[in-house]
Amino acid sequence: MGAYEEKKEACGTVCLKYLLFTFNFLFWLAGGGVMAVGVWTLVEKSDYISLLSSKTYAASAYILVLAGAIVMVTGVLGCCATFKERRRLLQVYFALLLCIFLLEILAGVLAYIYYQQLNEELKQNLRETMTQKYKQSPHEQITGAVDKLQQEFKCCGSNSSSDWADSVWIRSAGASGRMVPDSCCKTQTELCGRRDHPSNIYKVEGGCITKLEKFILDHLKIIGAVGVGIACVQIIGMVFTCCLYRSLKAEPY
Repeated sequence: MGAYEEKKEACGTVCLKYLLFTFNFLFWLAGGGVMAVGVWTLVEKSDYISLLSSKTYAASAYILVLAGAIVMVTGVLGCCATFKERRRLLQVYFALLLCIFLLEILAGVLAYIYYQQLNEELKQNLRETMTQKYKQSPHEQITGAVDKLQQEFKCCGSNSSSDWADSVWIRSAGASGRMVPDSCCKTQTELCGRRDHPSNIYKVEGGCITKLEKFILDHLKIIGAVGVGIACVQIIGMVFTCCLYRSLKAEPY
């Protein structure tokens, strides 16, 4: 009977090992996905980040990049711990899983908090940013971001094209008589901003604030969902790790 029990325990341990190994492989792939989402947000959409006064959006993306990198390292460590059956390695692995879990929950919470605050922030800051910092030194990044925003989303100004009447640059000699930036034009050419007729600029299409808000909200949903989703999956990994740890502890040396 004792031999049967030992054989049963050994079989259970083997099953747990392969379950945990499979989890670690999938977890490693998920880590790459998490890091990719964070890097994509920071690299591809970095121009728009410069238009936001709050750093919460960027912070959420940085947390995902960090968590993704740790996940990939942890996945390799988990495989080593599983096959070498080292309890100390399993302890380190569990601790790293817990840290990643907390990081990703934090990213999800930050994304949710910023989701609630975004509309008010854009209302308060976007118009001022566009009118006070466009084409002004040392705000070249903001100038590029505004031009990209207006061309990509086919909009002009924060609330409407009339916002540009209060622009520091438009009122200066450097504007060369432009009424709006050239990036407001449907077909962008040099000095096309001198004519603000709806046939020439994005006038009836409205301002950029609602379009930028929708764009950022969509990405916040992705950041939040990825962070919380992977964190929930990690709970399974932590359960498997605890089960394997207990199983190994019970085995004789």
